Amino acid sequence: MTKTITFNELRRIKDSLPDGTSHRIADELGVSVETVRNYFGGQNFREGKSCGVHIEPGPDGGLVVLNDTSILERALEILDESRIPTAPEA
Repeated sequence: MTKTITFNELRRIKDSLPDGTSHRIADELGVSVETVRNYFGGQNFREGKSCGVHIEPGPDGGLVVLNDTSILERALEILDESRIPTAPEA
């Protein structure tokens, strides 16, 4: 499943994630941390792999076509988890 998103929106998602999320996603999906960072715009292909991200120039940082949305989906799930208010303790 492919998805198209603006580069700036992808970076906003990354910047909203709690500390340690790149490591968590990497562990859960069985990829390197650098691969997760590359997904969000990093450029370390010596340590990490490309993960089907194609950037086309344009407004709002350009368009990013994601061939594999698993990292994005997991990041969005983690954002949702972090927004769920906890019940007050009795």
